[in-house]
Amino acid sequence: MLGDGHAGFGGRAGETHREQSRQGAPVRPINPADAVEKTCHQHRDCLRKHAEEETVTEVPEPSPMLLPPPELPRTQIIERTRHRYEDIHCLLEKRWTISAIARRLNLDRKTVRRFRDTDLDELVASARERRPNGVLEPFKTYLNTRFTEAQGQVSGTRLFLEIQARGYRGSRQVVRKHLAALRAGTAEPVRADIPSPRKITSWIMRPRETLTDSQNERLLQVRLACPDITRACDLARAFADLVRHQRGYLLLEWIRQAEQDAPKLMRGFAGFLRQDLDAVTAGLTLPWSSGVVEGHVNRVKTLKRAMYGRASFELLRTRILTQP
Repeated sequence: MLGDGHAGFGGRAGETHREQSRQGAPVRPINPADAVEKTCHQHRDCLRKHAEEETVTEVPEPSPMLLPPPELPRTQIIERTRHRYEDIHCLLEKRWTISAIARRLNLDRKTVRRFRDTDLDELVASARERRPNGVLEPFKTYLNTRFTEAQGQVSGTRLFLEIQARGYRGSRQVVRKHLAALRAGTAEPVRADIPSPRKITSWIMRPRETLTDSQNERLLQVRLACPDITRACDLARAFADLVRHQRGYLLLEWIRQAEQDAPKLMRGFAGFLRQDLDAVTAGLTLPWSSGVVEGHVNRVKTLKRAMYGRASFELLRTRILTQP
Protein backbone atom coordinates (compact mmCIF):
# COMPACT_ATOMS: atom_id res chain seq x y z
CA MET A 1 0.00 0.00 0.00
CA LEU A 2 1.83 3.02 -1.30
CA GLY A 3 -0.47 5.88 -2.07
CA ASP A 4 -0.92 9.61 -1.74
CA GLY A 5 -3.99 10.22 0.36
CA HIS A 6 -4.99 6.54 0.39
CA ALA A 7 -3.51 5.62 3.74
CA GLY A 8 -5.36 2.74 5.32
CA PHE A 9 -6.84 1.19 2.17
CA GLY A 10 -4.35 -1.60 1.54
CA GLY A 11 -2.87 -4.71 3.09
CA ARG A 12 -4.49 -6.50 6.02
CA ALA A 13 -6.61 -3.49 7.00
CA GLY A 14 -8.08 -3.30 3.52
CA GLU A 15 -8.90 -7.01 3.59
CA THR A 16 -10.56 -6.60 6.99
CA HIS A 17 -12.69 -3.72 5.70
CA ARG A 18 -13.83 -5.70 2.66
CA GLU A 19 -14.65 -8.73 4.81
CA GLN A 20 -16.74 -6.55 7.16
CA SER A 21 -18.61 -5.15 4.16
CA ARG A 22 -19.39 -8.62 2.80
CA GLN A 23 -20.66 -9.84 6.17
CA GLY A 24 -22.84 -6.78 6.72
CA ALA A 25 -21.05 -5.85 9.95
CA PRO A 26 -20.60 -2.19 11.00
CA VAL A 27 -17.62 -0.85 9.05
CA ARG A 28 -15.16 1.56 10.60
CA PRO A 29 -14.21 4.72 8.68
CA ILE A 30 -11.33 4.16 6.26
CA ASN A 31 -10.37 7.83 5.87
CA PRO A 32 -10.49 10.90 8.12
CA ALA A 33 -13.08 12.69 5.97
CA ASP A 34 -15.48 9.77 6.44
CA ALA A 35 -14.91 9.84 10.21
CA VAL A 36 -15.43 13.61 10.40
CA GLU A 37 -18.63 13.54 8.33
CA LYS A 38 -20.16 10.76 10.43
CA THR A 39 -19.16 12.56 13.62
CA CYS A 40 -20.94 15.68 12.34
CA HIS A 41 -24.02 13.57 11.62
CA GLN A 42 -24.01 12.18 15.16
CA HIS A 43 -23.70 15.65 16.74
CA ARG A 44 -26.11 17.52 14.48
CA ASP A 45 -28.33 18.26 17.48
CA CYS A 46 -25.43 20.18 19.08
CA LEU A 47 -25.16 22.37 15.97
CA ARG A 48 -28.91 22.99 15.87
CA LYS A 49 -29.07 23.87 19.57
CA HIS A 50 -26.14 26.29 19.26
CA ALA A 51 -27.66 27.95 16.17
CA GLU A 52 -31.01 28.37 17.93
CA GLU A 53 -29.31 29.90 20.97
CA GLU A 54 -27.46 32.33 18.71
CA THR A 55 -30.73 33.29 17.04
CA VAL A 56 -32.37 33.96 20.39
CA THR A 57 -29.38 36.06 21.46
CA GLU A 58 -29.23 38.15 18.30
CA VAL A 59 -32.95 38.67 17.59
CA PRO A 60 -34.99 40.44 20.30
CA GLU A 61 -38.10 38.62 21.43
CA PRO A 62 -41.13 40.18 19.65
CA SER A 63 -44.24 41.14 21.58
CA PRO A 64 -46.47 38.12 22.20
CA MET A 65 -49.48 37.55 19.97
CA LEU A 66 -52.27 35.06 20.49
CA LEU A 67 -52.50 32.63 17.56
CA PRO A 68 -54.53 29.46 17.07
CA PRO A 69 -52.90 26.26 18.38
CA PRO A 70 -50.21 25.07 15.92
CA GLU A 71 -50.65 21.84 14.00
CA LEU A 72 -48.11 19.80 12.06
CA PRO A 73 -48.44 20.65 8.34
CA ARG A 74 -49.53 17.61 6.36
CA THR A 75 -47.06 17.86 3.50
CA GLN A 76 -46.77 15.41 0.62
CA ILE A 77 -43.65 13.65 1.93
CA ILE A 78 -45.17 13.30 5.42
CA GLU A 79 -48.39 11.90 4.01
CA ARG A 80 -46.43 9.43 1.88
CA THR A 81 -44.49 8.33 4.96
CA ARG A 82 -47.72 7.76 6.92
CA HIS A 83 -49.32 5.74 4.12
CA ARG A 84 -46.18 3.66 3.59
CA TYR A 85 -45.99 2.89 7.32
CA GLU A 86 -49.64 1.79 7.37
CA ASP A 87 -49.24 -0.39 4.25
CA ILE A 88 -46.12 -2.14 5.54
CA HIS A 89 -47.55 -2.85 9.00
CA CYS A 90 -50.82 -4.06 7.51
CA LEU A 91 -48.91 -6.64 5.46
CA LEU A 92 -46.73 -7.55 8.44
CA GLU A 93 -49.88 -8.33 10.46
CA LYS A 94 -50.83 -10.74 7.65
CA ARG A 95 -47.45 -12.44 8.20
CA TRP A 96 -45.95 -11.37 4.87
CA THR A 97 -42.18 -11.70 4.62
CA ILE A 98 -39.85 -8.71 4.14
CA SER A 99 -39.06 -9.79 0.57
CA ALA A 100 -42.74 -10.22 -0.32
CA ILE A 101 -43.61 -6.77 1.04
CA ALA A 102 -40.70 -5.21 -0.83
CA ARG A 103 -41.90 -6.77 -4.11
CA ARG A 104 -45.52 -5.80 -3.49
CA LEU A 105 -44.78 -2.14 -2.65
CA ASN A 106 -41.78 -1.81 -4.98
CA LEU A 107 -39.44 -0.91 -2.11
CA ASP A 108 -35.96 -1.93 -1.05
CA ARG A 109 -35.87 -4.52 1.72
CA LYS A 110 -33.79 -2.14 3.87
CA THR A 111 -36.61 0.40 3.60
CA VAL A 112 -39.18 -2.18 4.67
CA ARG A 113 -37.06 -3.16 7.69
CA ARG A 114 -36.62 0.49 8.68
CA PHE A 115 -40.39 1.07 8.63
CA ARG A 116 -40.89 -2.17 10.56
CA ASP A 117 -38.39 -1.30 13.31
CA THR A 118 -38.95 2.47 13.65
CA ASP A 119 -41.80 4.34 15.35
CA LEU A 120 -44.08 6.41 13.14
CA ASP A 121 -43.27 9.64 15.00
CA GLU A 122 -39.56 9.17 14.33
CA LEU A 123 -40.19 8.43 10.65
CA VAL A 124 -42.35 11.55 10.31
CA ALA A 125 -39.69 13.67 12.01
CA SER A 126 -37.08 12.28 9.63
CA ALA A 127 -39.32 13.02 6.64
CA ARG A 128 -39.80 16.58 7.84
CA GLU A 129 -35.99 16.99 8.05
CA ARG A 130 -35.65 15.86 4.43
CA ARG A 131 -37.97 18.53 3.11
CA PRO A 132 -36.13 21.06 0.92
CA ASN A 133 -35.72 24.50 2.43
CA GLY A 134 -37.34 26.22 -0.52
CA VAL A 135 -36.78 29.68 -1.85
CA LEU A 136 -38.65 31.31 1.05
CA GLU A 137 -36.79 29.54 3.89
CA PRO A 138 -34.01 32.17 4.36
CA PHE A 139 -36.67 34.90 4.72
CA LYS A 140 -39.10 33.16 7.09
CA THR A 141 -37.48 34.53 10.24
CA TYR A 142 -37.90 38.09 8.91
CA LEU A 143 -41.51 37.43 7.83
CA ASN A 144 -42.45 35.89 11.17
CA THR A 145 -40.93 38.79 13.09
CA ARG A 146 -42.68 41.41 10.94
CA PHE A 147 -45.97 39.53 11.16
CA THR A 148 -45.79 39.37 14.97
CA GLU A 149 -44.70 43.00 15.37
CA ALA A 150 -47.71 44.12 13.29
CA GLN A 151 -50.07 41.84 15.28
CA GLY A 152 -50.97 40.17 11.98
CA GLN A 153 -52.19 43.46 10.46
CA VAL A 154 -49.83 43.55 7.49
CA SER A 155 -50.46 42.83 3.82
CA GLY A 156 -48.76 40.06 1.89
CA THR A 157 -47.90 42.48 -0.91
CA ARG A 158 -45.99 44.77 1.42
CA LEU A 159 -43.98 41.93 2.95
CA PHE A 160 -43.35 40.51 -0.51
CA LEU A 161 -41.84 43.82 -1.65
CA GLU A 162 -39.73 44.05 1.53
CA ILE A 163 -38.11 40.64 1.15
CA GLN A 164 -37.80 41.11 -2.61
CA ALA A 165 -35.59 44.12 -1.87
CA ARG A 166 -33.52 41.79 0.34
CA GLY A 167 -32.92 39.25 -2.43
CA TYR A 168 -36.06 37.08 -2.53
CA ARG A 169 -36.63 35.66 -6.03
CA GLY A 170 -39.77 33.61 -5.49
CA SER A 171 -43.40 34.36 -6.28
CA ARG A 172 -45.89 36.51 -4.36
CA GLN A 173 -48.18 33.51 -3.92
CA VAL A 174 -45.58 31.66 -1.79
CA VAL A 175 -45.45 34.62 0.61
CA ARG A 176 -49.24 34.76 0.82
CA LYS A 177 -49.44 31.03 1.60
CA HIS A 178 -46.92 31.42 4.41
CA LEU A 179 -48.84 34.35 5.92
CA ALA A 180 -52.08 32.36 5.69
CA ALA A 181 -50.38 29.52 7.60
CA LEU A 182 -49.23 32.02 10.25
CA ARG A 183 -52.79 33.34 10.68
CA ALA A 184 -54.17 29.78 10.87
CA GLY A 185 -51.47 28.68 13.31
CA THR A 186 -50.23 25.85 11.05
CA ALA A 187 -46.89 27.37 10.03
CA GLU A 188 -43.89 25.21 10.84
CA PRO A 189 -41.30 26.75 13.17
CA VAL A 190 -38.31 28.16 11.32
CA ARG A 191 -35.47 25.69 11.50
CA ALA A 192 -32.00 26.89 12.41
CA ASP A 193 -29.72 27.41 9.45
CA ILE A 194 -26.92 24.92 10.05
CA PRO A 195 -24.40 23.66 7.48
CA SER A 196 -24.64 20.05 6.32
CA PRO A 197 -22.12 17.48 7.61
CA ARG A 198 -20.67 17.17 4.11
CA LYS A 199 -20.12 20.91 3.86
CA ILE A 200 -18.48 21.02 7.30
CA THR A 201 -16.21 18.15 6.26
CA SER A 202 -15.16 19.99 3.10
CA TRP A 203 -14.19 23.06 5.17
CA ILE A 204 -12.15 20.92 7.55
CA MET A 205 -10.32 18.85 4.95
CA ARG A 206 -9.39 21.71 2.65
CA PRO A 207 -6.20 23.74 3.27
CA ARG A 208 -6.96 26.61 5.64
CA GLU A 209 -5.74 29.26 3.19
CA THR A 210 -8.36 28.24 0.60
CA LEU A 211 -11.32 29.05 2.88
CA THR A 212 -13.13 32.37 2.59
CA ASP A 213 -13.74 34.61 5.59
CA SER A 214 -17.37 33.53 5.65
CA GLN A 215 -16.44 29.84 5.64
CA ASN A 216 -13.89 30.36 8.40
CA GLU A 217 -16.52 32.14 10.49
CA ARG A 218 -19.09 29.38 10.03
CA LEU A 219 -16.52 26.69 10.81
CA LEU A 220 -15.62 28.58 13.99
CA GLN A 221 -19.29 28.53 15.02
CA VAL A 222 -19.39 24.77 14.41
CA ARG A 223 -16.30 24.27 16.56
CA LEU A 224 -17.81 26.36 19.36
CA ALA A 225 -21.01 24.31 19.21
CA CYS A 226 -19.53 20.86 19.78
CA PRO A 227 -16.27 19.74 21.47
CA ASP A 228 -16.35 16.37 19.70
CA ILE A 229 -16.48 17.97 16.27
CA THR A 230 -13.68 20.33 17.35
CA ARG A 231 -11.47 17.40 18.35
CA ALA A 232 -12.29 15.52 15.14
CA CYS A 233 -11.46 18.68 13.16
CA ASP A 234 -8.06 19.08 14.84
CA LEU A 235 -7.12 15.44 14.30
CA ALA A 236 -8.31 15.40 10.68
CA ARG A 237 -6.29 18.51 9.87
CA ALA A 238 -3.22 17.07 11.59
CA PHE A 239 -3.59 13.87 9.55
CA ALA A 240 -4.00 15.88 6.34
CA ASP A 241 -0.72 17.65 7.13
CA LEU A 242 0.99 14.26 7.55
CA VAL A 243 -0.24 13.23 4.10
CA ARG A 244 0.59 16.49 2.31
CA HIS A 245 4.08 16.82 3.79
CA GLN A 246 4.98 13.08 3.85
CA ARG A 247 5.56 12.96 7.61
CA GLY A 248 5.11 9.26 8.18
CA TYR A 249 7.41 9.30 11.21
CA LEU A 250 4.69 11.21 13.12
CA LEU A 251 1.91 8.73 12.32
CA LEU A 252 2.26 6.59 15.43
CA GLU A 253 2.05 9.65 17.69
CA TRP A 254 -1.07 10.77 15.81
CA ILE A 255 -2.66 7.34 16.34
CA ARG A 256 -1.90 7.46 20.07
CA GLN A 257 -3.52 10.88 20.43
CA ALA A 258 -6.59 9.76 18.49
CA GLU A 259 -6.97 6.62 20.61
CA GLN A 260 -6.78 8.62 23.84
CA ASP A 261 -9.44 11.32 23.55
CA ALA A 262 -10.93 11.37 20.05
CA PRO A 263 -14.61 10.79 19.18
CA LYS A 264 -15.52 7.14 18.66
CA LEU A 265 -15.39 7.20 14.85
CA MET A 266 -11.99 8.88 14.77
CA ARG A 267 -10.70 6.29 17.25
CA GLY A 268 -12.01 3.61 14.90
CA PHE A 269 -10.07 5.14 12.01
CA ALA A 270 -6.91 5.23 14.16
CA GLY A 271 -7.37 1.55 15.00
CA PHE A 272 -7.84 0.83 11.30
CA LEU A 273 -4.46 2.46 10.58
CA ARG A 274 -2.74 0.57 13.40
CA GLN A 275 -3.73 -2.78 11.82
CA ASP A 276 -1.53 -1.98 8.81
CA LEU A 277 0.91 0.44 10.42
CA ASP A 278 4.02 -0.43 8.40
CA ALA A 279 2.28 -0.08 5.05
CA VAL A 280 0.56 3.19 6.00
CA THR A 281 3.83 4.62 7.33
CA ALA A 282 5.53 3.70 4.05
CA GLY A 283 2.75 5.39 2.10
CA LEU A 284 3.27 8.58 4.12
CA THR A 285 7.06 8.47 3.79
CA LEU A 286 8.24 7.07 0.46
CA PRO A 287 8.01 9.05 -2.82
CA TRP A 288 6.34 6.27 -4.82
CA SER A 289 2.59 6.12 -5.33
CA SER A 290 0.01 3.70 -6.72
CA GLY A 291 -1.95 6.67 -8.07
CA VAL A 292 -1.13 5.84 -11.72
CA VAL A 293 -2.41 2.29 -11.33
CA GLU A 294 -5.55 3.51 -9.56
CA GLY A 295 -6.12 5.96 -12.42
CA HIS A 296 -5.96 3.18 -15.03
CA VAL A 297 -8.32 1.01 -12.99
CA ASN A 298 -10.78 3.88 -12.73
CA ARG A 299 -10.57 4.50 -16.50
CA VAL A 300 -11.23 0.83 -17.32
CA LYS A 301 -14.25 0.74 -14.99
CA THR A 302 -15.65 3.93 -16.50
CA LEU A 303 -15.36 2.55 -20.05
CA LYS A 304 -16.94 -0.75 -19.05
CA ARG A 305 -19.92 0.86 -17.33
CA ALA A 306 -20.49 3.35 -20.14
CA MET A 307 -20.59 0.55 -22.77
CA TYR A 308 -22.37 -2.18 -20.82
CA GLY A 309 -25.22 -3.59 -22.93
CA ARG A 310 -24.48 -1.21 -25.80
CA ALA A 311 -21.38 -2.55 -27.58
CA SER A 312 -19.29 -5.67 -28.12
CA PHE A 313 -16.30 -6.91 -26.14
CA GLU A 314 -14.00 -6.23 -29.10
CA LEU A 315 -14.85 -2.52 -29.06
CA LEU A 316 -14.31 -2.43 -25.28
CA ARG A 317 -10.92 -4.11 -25.71
CA THR A 318 -9.94 -1.60 -28.40
CA ARG A 319 -10.94 1.38 -26.28
CA ILE A 320 -9.03 0.07 -23.25
CA LEU A 321 -5.84 -0.59 -25.21
CA THR A 322 -6.02 2.74 -27.03
CA GLN A 323 -4.20 5.56 -25.26
CA PRO A 324 -6.58 8.36 -24.24
